[in-house]
Amino acid sequence: MARSLYEWLWQHEFWLPPGITWEDMQESEDIHYPQPRHLLLSIPFALILVVIRCAFERAIALPLSTKLGVKDKQRPKAQPNPVLETFYSTRRKNPEEGDLLSLAKQCDLPVRKVEKWFRRRRNMDRPSLSKKFSEACWRFTFYIISFFTGLAVLYDKPWLWDHRECWTGYPQQPLQPSLFWYYMLELSFYWSLVFTLPFDVKRKDFKEQIVHHAATIFLISFSYCANYIRIGTLVMVIHDASDCFLEPTKIFNYMKWKKTCDSLFMIFSAVFLISRLVIYPYTVLYNTYYYSMEIFQPFFGYYFVNVLLIILQLLHVFWSCLIIHMVYKFILQGTMEKDMRSDTEESDKDEERDKIREKEKNGITYFSNVTSNGYIQRNGSERLDNRAHLANGYAKER
Repeated sequence: MARSLYEWLWQHEFWLPPGITWEDMQESEDIHYPQPRHLLLSIPFALILVVIRCAFERAIALPLSTKLGVKDKQRPKAQPNPVLETFYSTRRKNPEEGDLLSLAKQCDLPVRKVEKWFRRRRNMDRPSLSKKFSEACWRFTFYIISFFTGLAVLYDKPWLWDHRECWTGYPQQPLQPSLFWYYMLELSFYWSLVFTLPFDVKRKDFKEQIVHHAATIFLISFSYCANYIRIGTLVMVIHDASDCFLEPTKIFNYMKWKKTCDSLFMIFSAVFLISRLVIYPYTVLYNTYYYSMEIFQPFFGYYFVNVLLIILQLLHVFWSCLIIHMVYKFILQGTMEKDMRSDTEESDKDEERDKIREKEKNGITYFSNVTSNGYIQRNGSERLDNRAHLANGYAKER
């Protein structure tokens, strides 16, 4: 059964241009082609990257965060409460009003205290600033290494300068060792991101990140198996270009170096928008959709790789909208707003603000500054001395 499924899946009609069969892709001592089994090496390499990351964050990133003054905010802990903890773990982390009333009755607590418990419990699950700093340092280190590795591998390759060269001789394009290791580096890294997803900092675009990782892994794997390696290397180096500026922007943001952070953010925005909305569509999408047609007729693999590339482009558009909105706010306000993808930490002061809003809605106002010597500092009112006293809420003359 498995053998039949394997043979059906790898029919040459699916993955190779018309007129080309797997027999035409036979290897020799001097010529080697990509093989699907090579991709299995990315799994142990990914696990090695996870180990290297853990060691890097503990031995380098965390001590560096301390030296650079990155301090974790002290968070009040939620008091142990089995009923509330069970609800938090099994049902939802942000209960609705009806749930709050029911839980308050079960625990014999005021609703406000139940709200405060959930607010503190959610804050306990949020990553600390030092964790965010360490993660950004690791990604920055990798993207710098990966980007310059890609440039070193591609600078003397003809398809970097003439995109039609991506299809010269396709699919009979021998696999070069430098391209193999560049592919393993990138694929292993994205597998490592998948392995660490439950432990990484979760942002509002968490679902989009999952789609991005899945599409990237599928795209890298498919492009390797179908020998779309030349176009694949262009995709990877384009993506790494903007990521090299994103991570240091986060690092300086965590360090509170605002001007440096704002400057890097504007550079990152320009590089991202140009690379993802201009260079990527022309260098990759136009290349795979039109230039490849000069060499062969469309087949299933042609459509499949284009669908994956378009999914990536849709994600580029989604993130570009977030970035453009942040740039717009920056231009209007002169300062960069917080990352829209990040969770905002809740404070117990939120409860006081809610109370004030409720009272303002009901038309209740308070005198904010009542001094100890009996003055009410509002509209120049006189001192309340022994000539007047309060009775039943009214000031009466003696």
